[in-house]
Amino acid sequence: MNNKYLVRLAHTVSIIFRPFYLPLAGLAALFVFSTLSLLPLAYKLVVLALVWVFTVILPHILITLYHNYKSRRLFRLAPKERRLVPYTISIICYLSCYWLLSFFNAHHTIKAILVAALAVQMVCALINVKWKISTHTAAIGSFLGGLIAYSFIFYFNPIWWFCLITLIGGIIGSSRMILRQHTLGEIVGGYTVGFLGALFSILML
Repeated sequence: MNNKYLVRLAHTVSIIFRPFYLPLAGLAALFVFSTLSLLPLAYKLVVLALVWVFTVILPHILITLYHNYKSRRLFRLAPKERRLVPYTISIICYLSCYWLLSFFNAHHTIKAILVAALAVQMVCALINVKWKISTHTAAIGSFLGGLIAYSFIFYFNPIWWFCLITLIGGIIGSSRMILRQHTLGEIVGGYTVGFLGALFSILML
């Protein structure tokens, strides 16, 4: 395959599997494949809309506004600061979403996804002060960790989903390396943090 097309494909994969979308995808999977599917459709749509606004739309808008506002000064900022500010914005949005879900007495299984996402983001933010691990693979790793955790909670065999998500994780990691955004160590580090963070966060709730 021509390198130009390979880079385009890698770029497309990175856009499709942006870390912002993973909590929403995990919640949607719970609403379809677990006992939460018995909840009223209107309730599920409201929860999905709330999570979508606070974990996808709002962080994207605020981070874009920040970069636009700081565009004349970005070259003066240290790389660590450029990475830390978006994490901080995202964490505040996720905390706000968790507070709203708690205020409306959402089921603890629903809130567990936000807790897992928050835990992974906080750990990634701390690690990124010294080491630039991949948030893309941290996100897909947390999806896999969540799958394993919920397989214990809801007593189902996750093997086929495990294989599919592992394959997707390999594709995402390869794409980030093709785009020269991360090294292999940063890819594996992000995946490990995401997997363990989500697994233990959900099982301990």
